[in-house]
Amino acid sequence: MCGISPEIEFDGLTIYDAIRYDDPAPMRDVIIPTYFPGLSLAPARLLLSEFETESAVRSNPDRPFFNRINRALAQVETEYDVVLMDSPPQLGFLTISGMAAATSLIVPLTPSMLDVSSTAQFLELAGAYMGVIEDAGAALHYDHFKFLITRDEPTDIPSQQLTPFMRALFQDRVMTATALKSTAISDATMLKQTIYEVVRSEMARATYDRAKHSMDAVGREVETMIHQAWGRN
Repeated sequence: MCGISPEIEFDGLTIYDAIRYDDPAPMRDVIIPTYFPGLSLAPARLLLSEFETESAVRSNPDRPFFNRINRALAQVETEYDVVLMDSPPQLGFLTISGMAAATSLIVPLTPSMLDVSSTAQFLELAGAYMGVIEDAGAALHYDHFKFLITRDEPTDIPSQQLTPFMRALFQDRVMTATALKSTAISDATMLKQTIYEVVRSEMARATYDRAKHSMDAVGREVETMIHQAWGRN
């Protein structure tokens, strides 16, 4: 989505090189510009999975795994307003390290009972793990911990019945805006583009407008969360 196909055209350093245990590379050497003004990228490739194996063997009180991402980001934190991390969907060393480095968390949640149940189990396990690493010296503080309802289908009655249930269950931790499941977004993804890059006239305009309105609403709410964390409102 950033104009780069890492597995095809990119052979430089990745985030793994910045967080590895032996001779980590400077974070500045990992970051590359994108075609979007003001947006840089710290790419990841399949090699990043090596961090899981190495952490199981090499993490120790002197070099705890949960500080690796935090230490790398600290090298460049004055150069960026926002750092967005997209963690793997499993509770491994990498995800926990990302959670330890984060100042806010957004958890995507699909309106289905299986997803709600698995998310509840994930949070219970994550809470236990985070308690352990906090006891080991991690400083955990989140400005926001929110759930974002994704793949929202207004015409799907079962999912619409679950949405108010999730809001009652998680209360104000559920974001007001939802990310719609839309053919416009699917079509944009096939072109490796966002909804803001595709040409509106090349798809059903009503479908495009609904998808863009949904993404605008999510973006505005995230922007408000950022400003609140900065103390601006």
